Amino acid sequence: QVQLVESGGGLVQPGGSLTLSCAASGSVASVKPMGWYRQAPGNQRDLVAIIQSGGMTNYSDSVLGRFTISRDNTKNTVSLQMSSLKPEDSAVYYCYAALSFQGGPVMDYWGKGTLVTVSS
Repeated sequence: QVQLVESGGGLVQPGGSLTLSCAASGSVASVKPMGWYRQAPGNQRDLVAIIQSGGMTNYSDSVLGRFTISRDNTKNTVSLQMSSLKPEDSAVYYCYAALSFQGGPVMDYWGKGTLVTVSS
């Protein structure tokens, strides 16, 4: 069984910083892209940032220059460093990974989500 476990959410003031982390546990054979999505109340789940196994990254225009995604392929982890946070960044952040479990086909996996609230 594969699990994506997120950590690092919480309450932060506007202009502040926060780092989210996610680890894939279980018999993971290979991990393809990993990333972060977010969903605010009443909105759809949108891409925040994604990183390929080779390190290529893609960011939403709304976070470009403020957020940095990174991954450790040896530990199957992905992190999101968030700075200059704005109230509109408030959302539940979901970790995402496309990976192979026990050598099977590559499938999409999601974490349970971690809440980020940006408020004074």
